[in-house]
Amino acid sequence: MIELPDVRGRLSRARTLSDLTWLRVGGPADYLFQPADIEDLQTFMRQLPTDAPVFPMGVGSNLIVRDGGLRAAVIRLGRGFNDIAVEGNTVTAGAAALDAHVARKAADAGVDLTFLRTIPGSIGGAVRMNAGCYGSYTADVLRKAKVVTRQGEVVELTPADLNFRYRQTDLPEGAVLVSATFEGPSDDPEELHARMASQLQKRDETQPTKDRSAGSTFRNPAGFSSTGRADDVHDLKAWKVIDDAGMRGATLGGAQMSDKHSNFLINTGTATAADLEGLGEEVRKKVYETSGITLEWEIMRVGDPLKE
Repeated sequence: MIELPDVRGRLSRARTLSDLTWLRVGGPADYLFQPADIEDLQTFMRQLPTDAPVFPMGVGSNLIVRDGGLRAAVIRLGRGFNDIAVEGNTVTAGAAALDAHVARKAADAGVDLTFLRTIPGSIGGAVRMNAGCYGSYTADVLRKAKVVTRQGEVVELTPADLNFRYRQTDLPEGAVLVSATFEGPSDDPEELHARMASQLQKRDETQPTKDRSAGSTFRNPAGFSSTGRADDVHDLKAWKVIDDAGMRGATLGGAQMSDKHSNFLINTGTATAADLEGLGEEVRKKVYETSGITLEWEIMRVGDPLKE
């Protein structure tokens, strides 16, 4: 048991994380810290023993926490980190601000960040994972990000520092992203809101938005060639190879690959993290057997399995 820092925010021991993830699974974290503000977060990071792992957690929209829990100090930002400010074409948002809220507030000011509207989660996760849809990515609009390092220092990072890639960035180890600044093109507010309404309608028609899911389960297997020839490379969709493998609607315990969109892994109500991850691995195995394609997880999986 480590000596805990003296902080103003909420600090809990052995805090179960299942109610903090969209899939509603997960065992306890050793510690859960919800800082009051940046200074409180700095104090925590400085006083926490240097060998104690830190895991920044957003709203848990793209995450499976395994049933045995997480041996780390989980940091979850809240109200002190969700401000949104617009100045001209520049939008600065706290890491805890929801992507949808940022998109709407930007649209009110005539700034086009509409791609964020249908992305579940918060700005911290959007930056960390280079979230995107409809051909637009966070990397296209990010101008700078502010983090608190594992040593408790506030550092500003540029897009070059982050080295954006598909669903990846190079955030410093243990750093907690606290805010991000974006610059979007100008457009008519009514047009932007209409575009977002259309996107939402399309999403609801094609995705299981009323089920407990974590968004897309696997990355699209871009650039796959069945023959090995450079002129026979195809951009495939994960849902298509899952369908071709006969895994649409497949189940394991309380986990299911959605009948509505086969690249969505859902908790039907009784799933454990082991059910969800196990079904995902069954899908990966079946897809490889039928097509030779190795699907890569898009959902982050962390923590320990439950001990027998």
